[in-house]
Amino acid sequence: MKVFVIDNGGQWTHREWRVLKYLGIDTKVVPNTTPFEELREVDALVLSGGAPRVALDIDRMGNNGEYLDRSDFPILGICAGMQFTCAKYGGRTEPAKIPEFGKTLLFVDEEDDLFRGLPKQFSVWESHNDEVTVVPDTFRVLAHSENCPYEAVRMTTRPIYGLQFHPEVENTEHGYEIFKNFLRVVEEWHR
Repeated sequence: MKVFVIDNGGQWTHREWRVLKYLGIDTKVVPNTTPFEELREVDALVLSGGAPRVALDIDRMGNNGEYLDRSDFPILGICAGMQFTCAKYGGRTEPAKIPEFGKTLLFVDEEDDLFRGLPKQFSVWESHNDEVTVVPDTFRVLAHSENCPYEAVRMTTRPIYGLQFHPEVENTEHGYEIFKNFLRVVEEWHR
């Protein structure tokens, strides 16, 4: 299985790559300016978190919009990746009323694919000034926290997922399991 990580300038992009590598996946980090044609042979993409404030500087998200438009494989957007994805499909991303940094308690509203077999609440690691404030009509909310109503989402018509928190950092409980669940989706999609 081949899953590339799109580098949006996030501080933990290399950790997303490392988790995938640890799980035995053929992976590499590629710039968000990579032409889509160079990604045709991947089985999935992870849109990394990023330095750009999506609510204020969406142009720095490179070709993420093209990847979402042209892909026929699963995509997982993390932090800025989720924010951009929701904004692209008609939602809204704005500065958070209460930015989250550090450990936060996640409440799983719907187990769905990503949280299959996981507890209904557990600690996750946050690092965001912006957040999704309106979820697109074609998305379902899978999880929330005390300060952020949309911590995890899923598109209902395609295998596109978003996480506001960072499953790739060790401070997030069950982070590896979330990646494994995403990889199970990828495997099932390509059967």
